[in-house]
This record gives sequence, structure tokens and C-alpha cells, in this order.
Amino acid sequence: VQLQASGGGLVQPGGSLRLSCAASGFSLDDYAVGWFLEAPGKDREGVLCVDSSGTPTYFVASAKGRFTISRDNAKNTVFLQMNSLKPEDTAVYYCAAGTDGCYGTLNSRSQGTLVTVSS
Repeated sequence: VQLQASGGGLVQPGGSLRLSCAASGFSLDDYAVGWFLEAPGKDREGVLCVDSSGTPTYFVASAKGRFTISRDNAKNTVFLQMNSLKPEDTAVYYCAAGTDGCYGTLNSRSQGTLVTVSS
């Protein structure tokens, strides 16, 4: 059971990035998948999650209107589309999956991918 996050990088304020969370060794079909971030001086924070039916759950208001989450079960991958990025979005992002919905335990976790928003 493995999750791999990718897609981070350096982007200017106002730019966009799409993060990918790809699963191997198991099918994501029955899993909720969430994206989380870790930043210096901040507690770990949930950003956005999608349940097995494709319904999104926003964990933070700052993501609404800018970030969307989608899943492609054929590719066994969940995507986080981040638009209108701000410097305060700078963080290491990782994904996690679980079978108890977005508010359950998401205990299969990827490595992080660094997102840096800077001019």
C-alpha cells in the first residue's frame, strides 16, 4: 500500500499547480483521500478531501473558490488543483487515504511535495 504525491514546485502568486496523489498496491475506489499541508510555524492542516463517491469536503475556508479536488479511479489517482495561489499557501503538501470517509482516519500517507509560492 503506497501513496505518492507529486506536482509541487515554485510558482508565482496568482499561479496554479496541480498536485497528484497516485496509489499503488491497492485501489483507491473505496477510499476517501485528503490533502494536508505542513508549514514552518504552523500546525498540520487539512485542506481538502474527496470521499469515495467523489463528494468534496473543505477543511479550510481559504481553499474554497481556489482549490478543487477530483479523482480518476481509472488512473488510481486523486488530484488537487490549486489556483490563485498565495504566498501563504507555501507548504509541504501530502495526501492520505482511509476507508472511513473524510472525517475518519486517513492513515495511509504519502511523502510530501513542496509548494513554494513566491515572486
